[in-house]
Order: sequence, then structure tokens, then C-alpha cells
Amino acid sequence: MAANTHHRLLSSTFSTSILPPLRRKTPSSPPSFSLISARADSRPLRAAVIGGGPAGSSASEALAAAGVETYLLERSPGGSKPCGGAIPLCMLDEFSIPEELIDRRVTQMRIISPSNLHADFGKTLRPGEHIPMLRREVLDAFLRRRAESNGARLIAGLFTALESPSSATEPYIVHYVKDGSVNTIAVDVVIGADGANSRVAKAIDAGPYAQAIAFQERIRLPPAKMERYADLAEMYVGGDVSPDFYGWVFPKCDHVAVGTGTTVARSQIKKLQAGIRARAGGKIAGGEVIKVEAHPIPEHPRPRRVRGRVALVGDAAGYVTKCSGEGIYFAAKSGRMCGEAIVKIWKKGEGMVTEEELKEEYLRKWDGEYLGMFRFLDLLQRVFYGSNVGREALVEMCQDEYVQRMTFDSYFYKRLAEGDRWRDVGLMWKTVASLVKARIVGREMENLMEMVG
Repeated sequence: MAANTHHRLLSSTFSTSILPPLRRKTPSSPPSFSLISARADSRPLRAAVIGGGPAGSSASEALAAAGVETYLLERSPGGSKPCGGAIPLCMLDEFSIPEELIDRRVTQMRIISPSNLHADFGKTLRPGEHIPMLRREVLDAFLRRRAESNGARLIAGLFTALESPSSATEPYIVHYVKDGSVNTIAVDVVIGADGANSRVAKAIDAGPYAQAIAFQERIRLPPAKMERYADLAEMYVGGDVSPDFYGWVFPKCDHVAVGTGTTVARSQIKKLQAGIRARAGGKIAGGEVIKVEAHPIPEHPRPRRVRGRVALVGDAAGYVTKCSGEGIYFAAKSGRMCGEAIVKIWKKGEGMVTEEELKEEYLRKWDGEYLGMFRFLDLLQRVFYGSNVGREALVEMCQDEYVQRMTFDSYFYKRLAEGDRWRDVGLMWKTVASLVKARIVGREMENLMEMVG
């Protein structure tokens, strides 16, 4: 089995600011409605970024740092999205995430099958390797402040509508509500980073779209029980916690996040949440629920992610991986890539950003790097998460230390894990044996073997 195949197969098993004041540039006030030409040689490019999560903040930072007149519109700067909060190790350096933002540094990841078979990750970690765990409200606030420090203007308002131009030289008009009043901004380019229920995506008719639902409770445990989760994260698979995903117990600063997600049984989400609480059992008993959260999760990349001078990033574009549900890194990465693509086009000095240029510089590069992986993980989710026998096979396979090392290499560093040829062959046959033992045969298995063959 090829190394890049293992990267895709094995990575599928997982996935209020505290900074001192930052020196900020002072951007101008939002321009009123105007039909002036948007040529790069006449004035700075104007951009509106809708949504202030990791995707929108990273896009805004890239734009503003390059001199683009950037408006970051976020309806609830103090809010947070329900999220496990795990990020890959490489994100700390790649996005300059300060160590003080990290709540926990997990070195033990336990996957628990429907029959309570355990696969304990951690023995194959190298010195210094860990899974950083953080709270989304902390990360999001930091990234927004950094975008502001580079010149982006943060507007606490609700995006309501996008008025498209009638020619290539006219601006888009962004409508939003702030403090009860309706406002507009005239811009040359728009980035939709407003989540799975993206209004920007609807405005550009981004196409039909499937969503999952994530439900999470934050539970403050007694000190003795919290100590158990000092560096341990747990994932539970089984039809009782999710028919097509998994449940989790992830450690935070002074509490654990306990949650689950599903596509096919959204109306049963509270029943599934009761399932993950029952599976965790006495380990979380006696804890105090301090917050309950629910949020939609995209199930696949949208059919159209660029239209005109509008681009989608993060959850709005559908960049959450199957099997692991990982989205934070891909949100920040897509936002930065899109922002840098717009800057590159603008810096050419040839005038307005065009749809074809956006597709070439952003979309095709993103798809070339990640789309194949997203499709492969979709297939793996159908193979391993569709029945309890498949889930048992998955956990059994994850007990192999070679699988664990390859998984960590792929997840931590977001690169192709270099494998050993003979061990790859052995693992391929072990995988086939697990699938046969689990009675996973038919079209899905044939599709999987075609992709790994």
C-alpha cells in the first residue's frame, strides 16, 4: 500500500482573548454606496469577510496585512461554536498560536468500540508530540484581534443580504444590521466564512448541501475525576452514541467537553447524547453541566465555492473531514489561502479580481491539495462507521502501533506519512482481514480497495 494511501486511511481515525493589547492600524470608516471603478491602480482593493471564526479571521489577516481595505463582519464576537477543540500540532507554528492559549496537551487518545474494546494511542509519540486542546472562544478571539492588529476593521453586526453588481467594475453591496440599524458597505470582493448555514453561500446559489448536527455539553468534574483527563481524550464509536460518527470526551481548562454528532439521526441527537453520557458512565458522574451547545456541521464541499468575486471558505465551503470531523485547521488554512490568492491577483496590478482568477489561484490549488483526501475519508466513513461490526474492525486495526505512528505523522504535520514498504503490505492484508471478519463486503469494500490498490 502506498504511503499517501496510508496518510488518507490512517488520518481518518481522528481529528475572550488572553493576549496583551496589540498595536493596531486605524482603517477608514466603511464606504457608503458607490459605483466607482475598482482598479488596483486607483485605490486599495476593498474586501468584506463575513464571519469571524478561524476561516474569516485568517482571511482578514492575510488581506489587511497586504494593504487590502478589509471589513470583518461578525454577528457575535463573544460567542463560540460547539467544538471538540483539538488542533494538529503543526498549527501552532504555522499559525503562530501562543502556548498560553492551549488548555491541555493530550498525549493519550483512547478509541472505544461498541463492545468496549480499547485502542490506546500514545506509546508511539515522539518527545514533545501532543494534541493541543483549546476552547474555540479563546482561539477565535485571538485570531480576530490579530486580524485587527494588521488593519482589518471588525464590525459586530449581522449580515443580511448581498447585492450583486451589474458590471465587472461595480462593487458588491453588503447589507448588515448593527445596533438595530441597517448599514451597507461597498466592496470589490467578498469572502463567505459564515459557517454551515452560510447566508453568503445562499446569496451566490452555492448549490444543494447536506449537514450534520453536533451536540455538546461542557461538564465541570470534581477535581479527582478531572485529573483523569489531564492528558487523555476519549472517542466512543457505536450505534448508541452515533449511527454515522462518534461521541467524545475531550479535556478543557477546568472541564470536559462531552458530545456527539450525526447526519442521519439529527432528530435523535439528545438520545445519542444520553448514549455518550452512559458510555462514559462513572468517569463523568457527579459533574456539573455549565454549558450546552449545538451547531450544524458541513458534510461535504459545496458544489460551487467561487462565483463572481465571491469565495467561500471554512465551514461555509464545506471543509470538514469525514470520520474525524476535523475542521479548525482546514478553516484557518482555507481562509489564509483565499486571502493570499486575492492579494496575489490584486498585486498583479491589472485591475479587478475576476472569477476565473479566484478559481485558479484559490479553488484549484485547494482542491489539488485536499479534495482527494476529503473524498477518501467520505468513503472510509461509510465503510467503518456504518455498522457496529465495522466499528469493531476499526478499533481492532487501531491497536497496531504502526497504524498509530502513521496516524500521528499524518494528523500532526498534515503531510504524507512516509511508510515502510513491507509493513505497508502487511497492514494492507490486516486491513482486508479486519473488513472480512467484520463482514464488510460488497460495493463499499470494492470501492475502498480500488482506491488503496
